[in-house]
Parts: sequence; structure tokens; C-alpha cells
Amino acid sequence: MYQDKVLVCKDCGKEFVWTAGEQQFYAEKGFQNEPVRCKECREAKKRRNHQYGARRDKKAFGMSR
Repeated sequence: MYQDKVLVCKDCGKEFVWTAGEQQFYAEKGFQNEPVRCKECREAKKRRNHQYGARRDKKAFGMSR
């Protein structure tokens, strides 16, 4: 049913494989869009978002005093 598919990362432009197993997982979770980032860029984006959230929380905490 599912076959490995080669996609291109929107951040770095590198090709990556979206495996049949990953496609099945997406379908089981009800996700309708293909991934747009490779694993490395997804992880980097998560780190950036986490760091931004931590800084925002510290600033909000400091302002509440």
C-alpha cells in the first residue's frame, strides 16, 4: 500500500526519504500533509521554538515582580 517516497526539505533543500512506515503512522494519526522538513531541520526547529519559549517565560516572570 505505502511506498517510500523522496521529499525535499523546505529549509535546507536536502532530499530525504519518507518511509512507508512513517506514512502509515501519519495516516493512523489522521495527519493529512506530508512532512516538509527533514529530521535534522525538524529537530532544529523544535530547539529554536523551545529556546524562544524559555526566554519568553523568563521575561514574563521578570516583569511580574
